Amino acid sequence: MTMTAVMGTGRAPTDLMSDTIADVEVFDSLGAAAAVWRGMETPDHRLTPFQGFDFISAWHSHIGLREGVRPFIVVACDARRRPLMLLPLCTANEGGVRVARFFGGKHATFNMALMARDFAADAGKPDVETLMDLLRRHPDRPDLMALDRQPLRWRDVANPLALLPMQPSVNGCPLLTLTPGAPPTERISKSFRQRLRGKERKYASLPGYRYVLAQSDAEIAHVLDAFFSLKPQRMAAAGLPNVFADPGTREFVVEACLARRPDGGRVIEIHALQCDDEVIAIFAGVADGHRFSMMFNTYTLSENARYSPGLILLRHIIDSYAERGYTAIDLGIGSDEYKRLFCKDDEAIFDSFLPLTAKGSLAALGLSGLAHAKRFVKRSPALAQMAQALRGALHG
Repeated sequence: MTMTAVMGTGRAPTDLMSDTIADVEVFDSLGAAAAVWRGMETPDHRLTPFQGFDFISAWHSHIGLREGVRPFIVVACDARRRPLMLLPLCTANEGGVRVARFFGGKHATFNMALMARDFAADAGKPDVETLMDLLRRHPDRPDLMALDRQPLRWRDVANPLALLPMQPSVNGCPLLTLTPGAPPTERISKSFRQRLRGKERKYASLPGYRYVLAQSDAEIAHVLDAFFSLKPQRMAAAGLPNVFADPGTREFVVEACLARRPDGGRVIEIHALQCDDEVIAIFAGVADGHRFSMMFNTYTLSENARYSPGLILLRHIIDSYAERGYTAIDLGIGSDEYKRLFCKDDEAIFDSFLPLTAKGSLAALGLSGLAHAKRFVKRSPALAQMAQALRGALHG
């Protein structure tokens, strides 16, 4: 393990305000950064559940190490050595360019730094420009930071990294905002609820029919076994590649579903409709006491798929989190039609391609242009349909 630091602008530490960035430390292993990282998972900090240490540790152990990525964990401190921001990054060689990206890959819906709440609330452009200047001077700097899928805001603070050059992400993320204490018909209309209850009555005769949030290790293992059996068949039927067959993915999901957050909840929470004979529908995601973010889902191949079990399960999930005082639920990036039945808004997310070397400047132009092109295709129904057909043909 190594840790290197780069001091700031040349001013003596006593000349710097305690809430501004004075220097950065870079850690090349999760173990070395663990104490600082876990110390920033408190109510006085802002982070998404996808940047929790246990989620990232499980991902890196089973996927990141296989992919050969190297941790490049940046901790920005003030003059008194208080951590203000932690960027959970890892680097890999991409076409001869060393690129730093957030841990978690495609399994993280959102990417964001961990930040002290007071720093995030007051940070201005000089703060993030200081961060970039320090990183450009770091002896082990990558060529480029490709920081995608970042939320513009998280809970009550703006994301300071949005003050750097940025562009809208390729896809949006459907979002349902919940108002604590509001009547159930405010989050799901009365007519839609009645339709879903009518469908759910079809399952009433199934022995042991129930909605569950899997709690015990045995319950979690049972639902995951069903998921890993059903999902490949569902994806094959849709002409899509089975991303859950990628090396290490099953092991990552299992570890994260069994691991517990500091508050006692599971790192990934699994919801299901089931009866004594089978698991009918599954939705899983991450939660932090304020927001639930869906990660993956599937449903049965049996005749019990006829009555929209996924929609019924979502109704249970939304009501469950609303009753626990949550203020938001998102259903993952993408514009699937079922998501719009529940989510009328979109989370604003952005990408930044930030060069740290001359080589990185050229790569940033290329990656930025590619992302713009993908976004253009996504917003053209005809082009998006062609792209979907091409993916199906390639994986058929």
